[in-house]
Amino acid sequence: MSKLESVQKWTAEQGADFTYISNPKTIEYLTGFFSDPVERVLALVVFADQEPFMFAPALEVEVIKGTGFNHPVYGYLDHENPWQMIADQVKKRVANPRRVALDKSYLSVAREEALQTVMPAAQFDLDVTSFIDQLRLFKSADEIAKLDAAGREADFAFEQGFAAVKPGVTEMSIAAKLEYALKMRGVSNMSFDTLVQAGAHAANPHGDTSEIKVQNNQLVLFDLGTIHDGYISDASRTVAVGKPTDKELDIYNVCLEAQLKAMDAAKPGITAEELDAVARDVIEKAGYGKYFIHRLGHGMGMSEHEFPSIMEGNQMELQPGMCFSIEPGIYIPNVAGVRIEDCVHVTENGAEPFTHTSKELTYVDKD
Repeated sequence: MSKLESVQKWTAEQGADFTYISNPKTIEYLTGFFSDPVERVLALVVFADQEPFMFAPALEVEVIKGTGFNHPVYGYLDHENPWQMIADQVKKRVANPRRVALDKSYLSVAREEALQTVMPAAQFDLDVTSFIDQLRLFKSADEIAKLDAAGREADFAFEQGFAAVKPGVTEMSIAAKLEYALKMRGVSNMSFDTLVQAGAHAANPHGDTSEIKVQNNQLVLFDLGTIHDGYISDASRTVAVGKPTDKELDIYNVCLEAQLKAMDAAKPGITAEELDAVARDVIEKAGYGKYFIHRLGHGMGMSEHEFPSIMEGNQMELQPGMCFSIEPGIYIPNVAGVRIEDCVHVTENGAEPFTHTSKELTYVDKD
């Protein structure tokens, strides 16, 4: 059964007339076509017992047909009412739609209301999000191969980024150099904005890459990833410039121990919260527990943050084919931040990483 057929089967089982999917990544997962429509409307409409169709801006229609999507594709011009046009196509297949499923975690309230306006008799009470999460949870051998390829690109990016680090250069310059090297290698897109943070700036785990200059005798954090054939990499490393302080070295070594122990513990049967606790216990026993301020990891695949979360409270048992990050971090304001991350896929008896850049502390240019 294809992925699209699985959604059709789910739609029938839920008693829905159709499922309306608007998340571009979900549409890519189900059809092979990806586009960010920005303010325009892109939708995949899947029926319980009718052929699905795609609805898109007119400028995307021929591209969609070229991807191998062998079902109807309808386009609209900017001056046209897309919601009425969608309703017209739906009613050719279901004269009086009564129950509709939506991807509620993505669709905006305004757009749900627009659909309700053109189909006032329908109930929009079903959410397909959890089903899609479960569908995407287990990766096939082909998906694992694409994730491996993206991991190799991330390893290359680390190599290029580390080579660009030296006192006096900005975080932005380092990021630009590694991204340029990737583009010259044929890698056109990062999976998220490359993060390079020097010294105390790295204590802000959701900060950004800035014009701050690297200084001698400090740590520099990298968090980066690429997109390979629709699948992403996501990895973090922290390197040293000159001679960091004993405190910074202690933070690094504790974080490394936590990450390595969690990597070793990841295997079928352990729960997500138990795996989180493996890393968290190391950091707490070292006295840095209050500085580990996020979950141990997140699912990944076509997106950098997918289901499930590797965190306290999640009692899901890990199973072969699941893919997620293992990324403990210690962030001490005005001192330093360290994060070490690999994404892995669970095997029959353990977990294998997609990235292989050394995690022993790397000392880069001291000049």
